[in-house]
Amino acid sequence: MTLTFHWFLPTYGDSRHVVGGGHGVPVGAAGGQRAATLGYLTQIARAAEQLGFEGALTPTGAWCEDAWLTTAMLARETEHLKFLVAFRPGVIAPTLAAQMAATFQRHAPGRLLLNVVTGGESHEQRAYGDFLDKDARYARTGEFLSIVRDLWQGRTVDFAGEHLRVEQARLARVPDPVPPVYFGGSSAAAGEVAARFSDVYLTWGEPPEQVAEKISWIRKPAADAGRTVRFGIRLHVITRDTADQAWAEARRLLDGFSPEAIRAVQEGLARSESEGQRRMLALHGGSTDGLEVAPNLWAGIGLVRGGAGTALVGSHAEVAERITEYHRLGVEEFVLSGHPHVEEAYWFGEGVLPRLAEAGLWSRPGAGGAEAGAAGAAATASGGPGVPDVPDVQVPFAGRA
Repeated sequence: MTLTFHWFLPTYGDSRHVVGGGHGVPVGAAGGQRAATLGYLTQIARAAEQLGFEGALTPTGAWCEDAWLTTAMLARETEHLKFLVAFRPGVIAPTLAAQMAATFQRHAPGRLLLNVVTGGESHEQRAYGDFLDKDARYARTGEFLSIVRDLWQGRTVDFAGEHLRVEQARLARVPDPVPPVYFGGSSAAAGEVAARFSDVYLTWGEPPEQVAEKISWIRKPAADAGRTVRFGIRLHVITRDTADQAWAEARRLLDGFSPEAIRAVQEGLARSESEGQRRMLALHGGSTDGLEVAPNLWAGIGLVRGGAGTALVGSHAEVAERITEYHRLGVEEFVLSGHPHVEEAYWFGEGVLPRLAEAGLWSRPGAGGAEAGAAGAAATASGGPGVPDVPDVQVPFAGRA
């Protein structure tokens, strides 16, 4: 099976430096010199679509724009790009979520993917009126997905669980197709929900041996439940014509992290309840030394950003090799990002994807691929991508979370 690649929509702002976001980042701390306007996000989405990405992940949280509304507007600005919409079951009723998904699929046919995020920070959940503890939140997510999946099958649902209750719930029109559910989590409670309800289990970018352990961990209970789960990984990328150029860019980003910014972000992330976040922190320990935690896997992003904290860094050939290595473990989908998101989409799309295509590991999805494919091949042959003209916003990172 060929690989699937998704890009990322930074709905909290973008920059030529790392912009904070994700677990443990205070509201208002995220933001960049490029505001997350509809115009700028459209530029990223169109670039991703042209380059051959299947979809684009849109995050959820108090620190970014709402994913449902943003992607609904962006669907009108693109042709076939899918949107991996992140949302939290604790802040929306299951029947309404099922109805919203059906509406999205009807008006943007087949272009909705759903990233169900249980929520790893109790203090942020409480701001939305959710006062359950972490294990209870995962239990509620299981109930939520049970209801939603029955509704998508056209059933009338009566459900009385520990956390959720519906009576005579039914959709007037079911989604066609039913959107796949992407789900992540590293705790025991998360694994149980993933095995029973997810279509794609997502992990943050841990070293290959740790990813292999996670895949085995999820596969067994899924098989016991008579299910097959696909696997995906969330990574940043810094890919250039040569390894030296890529690592020079990583060093440039690292030089923009002030000690005060690292300390402030790490203190916040240390309070996170997320097991996945704990595993990210363990890769670097808050230190700027020894950040290459596996070949071409750099943990520097996690010093100043919550959530996904690792990047594949290297030449286009090296990054393609690392992706192939993860694929051999069972990873089929890659959710990628880079700073800034327009330029890095071109570096990856024109530098790495053609190599994976030549190896028979990737083929362009959707329509309109011929022109973009020719552009990518030409860029590879000439030695570099044609990065679009974007304003230079080289403003120091210091103090951003």
